[in-house]
Amino acid sequence: MKTIIYLKGDATNPQIEGNKIIAHICNDIGGWGKGFVLAISSRWKMPENEYRKWVQSRENFNLGEIQMIKVDNDLWVCNMIGQHKTINNSKGVPPIRYKAVEKCLEKLADEALQLNASIHMPRIGCGLAGGKWEEIESIIEKTLLNDNLEIYVYEFGINGNRFSIPF
Repeated sequence: MKTIIYLKGDATNPQIEGNKIIAHICNDIGGWGKGFVLAISSRWKMPENEYRKWVQSRENFNLGEIQMIKVDNDLWVCNMIGQHKTINNSKGVPPIRYKAVEKCLEKLADEALQLNASIHMPRIGCGLAGGKWEEIESIIEKTLLNDNLEIYVYEFGINGNRFSIPF
């Protein structure tokens, strides 16, 4: 079985040959404007536009669902609904929903296998969603790595910026 490959750099600019999918977590209320989505939107408009259309249509817009958007000849962005709302609830539970993330990654694995694509992501679910990387990493191992997919997780970039985009 393969292992997660950790890289320093920009998750929106994978330097690997072949088909690639950039995966990230979205919320289930239609919010797009903080965190990693800013890096995506600064590079391409289509993932945000398609997400907003998905929100408006409400068609299959639920926790555990994914949306694949082709942004280049060999590159897709995968919007994954793995976060309930955007803030901790009244009991202090963060927005991340691990079961939904697992369902998303199972669906992403199917897409990656069909496209013969590697998967690229920041530490999904661990920023604004409030998740713990140990939990997410375990889910990645159970889903994506179980299918022997190439997984690249991008760490903090230059200037200490989490997503490697200049401010």
